[in-house]
Amino acid sequence: MYVTEDASNGSFNLKALSGSSGYKFGCLAKIVNYMKTRHQRGDTHFLTLEEILDETKLLDIGMKQKLWLMSEALNNNPKIDSQDGKYAFKPKYPLKDKKALLRLLDKHDQLGLGGILLEEVEEGLPNSAKAIKALGDQITFVSRPDKKKVLFYNDKHCQFLMDEEFQKLWRSVPVDSIDEEKIEEYLKKQGISSMQETGPKKVLPVPKRKKPGGQKRRFKTHNDHLAGVLEDYSEGVPAKKNH
Repeated sequence: MYVTEDASNGSFNLKALSGSSGYKFGCLAKIVNYMKTRHQRGDTHFLTLEEILDETKLLDIGMKQKLWLMSEALNNNPKIDSQDGKYAFKPKYPLKDKKALLRLLDKHDQLGLGGILLEEVEEGLPNSAKAIKALGDQITFVSRPDKKKVLFYNDKHCQFLMDEEFQKLWRSVPVDSIDEEKIEEYLKKQGISSMQETGPKKVLPVPKRKKPGGQKRRFKTHNDHLAGVLEDYSEGVPAKKNH
């Protein structure tokens, strides 16, 4: 963080600080948006900083801001690609034409990665609207709850005819605004087990028995009825008594 000091009274000028910072990042945002726009219309070649400032009408920018853009801001921005002191827009999916888009969607489908957001396709594919229209039914759209559209590869090898009677049964089941718990409860009432129940059950490990500590082990003794007859011969055989 850079702090400016007002020479007139020695106090820190926070207003000037926030204004300077806001101006810098405002210029950066304008440059990134412009680079994205030119990429989308097909101008994907690299530009020098002077060319960018000229095309964005940022000719009054100071040398300090230029150094910041070249040394930090543009080089570290995830949406900007830099090569030999020149810059271009770097989309998530760099696509050259409609064939590249179709290959990308097909790859996502084969790997089970799902679809790709329309806004990400529009970001990386120049003249995307024209390319998407040309692909026709080779791709399909799905709208998410947040209104964002997702593109999927329309694999025609997976298409098959469904019996009309089965379609009627499928459409007759009311599942609108029903969560998973209610659906599971309905299936149980109909005598149908859910996938959650038919899956492999988790086997809990059997706890090991702890050995009792601090207790002496007791051994079972034998021949208790000879306790008064047995003698100790550890110190030699005793002499015979005279009767």
